[in-house]
Amino acid sequence: MVNAEDAYVLVVDDEGAIRYSISKTLQRVGYQVHTAENGEKALDMMEHQPYDVVLTDIRMPGLTGVELLAKIKDQAPDAVVILLTGYASLETAIESLRLGAHDYLVKPSSSQDIRNSVAQGLERARNLRHRRVLLRSIRDNVEELTTTNFDFESTETKANLQMHSATETPVVTPVTTMTIGPLTIFPGRYQISVGEQPIDLTPTEFDLLLYLAAHRGRVVPCSELVREVRGYTLEEHEAREVIRPHVSNLRRKLKASGQNPNIIVNVRGIGYRLSETE
Repeated sequence: MVNAEDAYVLVVDDEGAIRYSISKTLQRVGYQVHTAENGEKALDMMEHQPYDVVLTDIRMPGLTGVELLAKIKDQAPDAVVILLTGYASLETAIESLRLGAHDYLVKPSSSQDIRNSVAQGLERARNLRHRRVLLRSIRDNVEELTTTNFDFESTETKANLQMHSATETPVVTPVTTMTIGPLTIFPGRYQISVGEQPIDLTPTEFDLLLYLAAHRGRVVPCSELVREVRGYTLEEHEAREVIRPHVSNLRRKLKASGQNPNIIVNVRGIGYRLSETE
């Protein structure tokens, strides 16, 4: 769990009473809370102080909460954003989650709901940062290994391999790529290739493809893909709306490379699976 005293939270709302109420709710459990009356002020504050969580109203003069969310994702991609609204709609909720919001709360929200959402957001952010560090480490190790010139035909190398075999010491062979049908996947690079042609993917597209590859042979529900790839929970019909644009982008990029986009199969009413044949 993340220590509350180490977490910085920014509350953005044009109504002073709401800023005060949410601030007190979070300060009581130890969070370091700052406030801003609009999106422009929030962005200015974020240039001087990194925030772990930003809670922002959607309807505000100037930048809306959704516009602020998009700018935060460019300026501080590790920050968790929670949107607050007194005018809830399914379309706005889905759009917010699609843009990367951690949660969508309807005002007035209870103090416990706000605290739970912030705590879950902090845990998600910690896990994402940890995964990013691991992926960076894997990528650096892979690049180091692939730039080293090993002569596996030399007598010395053969002797070393025989020595390892004789002493039953396991020899670890680094896995630098994965092959799924016609695709070559490069873990840690957010990149795949078809033949010699590389295809750059967003982190979400890459993680989605990698998860389908790891579970090929079965149909993966959209709610599972959202939970495992994006890190939050949705009902299946909502998850389908979040996953569909990422699958469409993946298929478009595959088609542009000359690859059959239907390698990602939509099983209507259930989810998606990866086909290894064109």
